[in-house]
Amino acid sequence: MKKSITILCGLFVAATLFAYDAESLLKKAEESTAFYGLDFKGNYSIVQSKPGEGNSSTEAIMYRRDSEGKWTILVTGPSSEKGKGYLQFDGNIWFFDPTDRRFTFTNAKDKFQSSNANTSDFAPQRYASDYAIVSHEQVKLGALDCVLFELEAKVQNVDYPRLKLWVTVNDGLVRMKEDYSLSGQKLRTTAVPSYQAVKSDYGTFSVPVKMLITDNLRGKKIGDKVQYEKTQVTISNVSFGHESNAVYTKAFLETQSN
Repeated sequence: MKKSITILCGLFVAATLFAYDAESLLKKAEESTAFYGLDFKGNYSIVQSKPGEGNSSTEAIMYRRDSEGKWTILVTGPSSEKGKGYLQFDGNIWFFDPTDRRFTFTNAKDKFQSSNANTSDFAPQRYASDYAIVSHEQVKLGALDCVLFELEAKVQNVDYPRLKLWVTVNDGLVRMKEDYSLSGQKLRTTAVPSYQAVKSDYGTFSVPVKMLITDNLRGKKIGDKVQYEKTQVTISNVSFGHESNAVYTKAFLETQSN
């Protein structure tokens, strides 16, 4: 009798753990990527690994004002790249090169500093707003209890028409993402192994510690195995507060390169 009760209790706990509403969880996953009502600032270290060619790295400072859809990325290293920057406002993204002091138009799908990361990877994600749920199921991702979503774009202007998304049930955080073409070819894989809890006057926010992006199209056969290009993004010194409005202007990038 005691054994039966234990089994039933275990099943109840498992069922409770996996109790979720798919649309609400996906919306929570989207909301976890945005910080409204305040400005975000963080140091980004982007290290790209090319099989057989070694690593290259970029250091940058990210500023975001999600409530207005604005962000600025200032490249601080290496010295040959220092002073370059990216700016988004009014739905447009501009790239600044201090060499000729010119701004050129770019878009969210473009690669950041020739890495495997897109510029859109650094901004809020629109999982629930831009995608429809095709299917969802309860799965394990390592030790994590997740819901695996298969999503298909319901709007035109997206980086990838199809996604697979692993979201932890208890906190609504994205743990892994796979990007697919419309035909079903896997293009990229992004893993988010851990998050950091950052306190602010507006509450505590979860920010990735690291993101590992694997480009499933760009690889090289070494020996008898294909090794793909990878980019690791590490986020540190995160703070929330209010930055000057000037930070989100072309003039800011121009003055930082002097």
